[in-house]
Amino acid sequence: LLGHLIAYLRAALPQLRAASSTLGQEAQLIEAYLNILKMRMGERLAFDVTIPEALRTAPFPPNLVISLVENAVRHGIEPAVQGGKIGVTAARDGDSLVVRVTDTGSGVAGATSPAAGQGVGLSNIRERLAALYGDRARFTLASGERGGCVATITLPLAHD
Repeated sequence: LLGHLIAYLRAALPQLRAASSTLGQEAQLIEAYLNILKMRMGERLAFDVTIPEALRTAPFPPNLVISLVENAVRHGIEPAVQGGKIGVTAARDGDSLVVRVTDTGSGVAGATSPAAGQGVGLSNIRERLAALYGDRARFTLASGERGGCVATITLPLAHD
């Protein structure tokens, strides 16, 4: 636990005031965070972070994806008695970078509040994307095909 906590802090602290990050740095933060939660939740939490090596150096706004992962844990996995799985993937789609956070929880349709998907964290993500990229970025939140939730951030991929 202590090793995972140290890894999380090493990944998180430099980003607290950073104006920019890379997808690889974000992935390190996510993996360290989920490893800590895995120690607490045990078999109730499984996760897979799959970021292609070629995309790890892509510029990415700090702390956007970790917010989606935290939501997936809080609203998707923790409430489920059996727990579940979180997946984080990234792919290139033409000139865009597409990052998805999935969980096997109850999904948006299973949320108990009519304001599901409209919380402060998700509003902040939408506002940050709009401020940074205007209409060139998108954020979507939907129920997955087999339950759970799919949160997707699409933004322009910086050219080298």
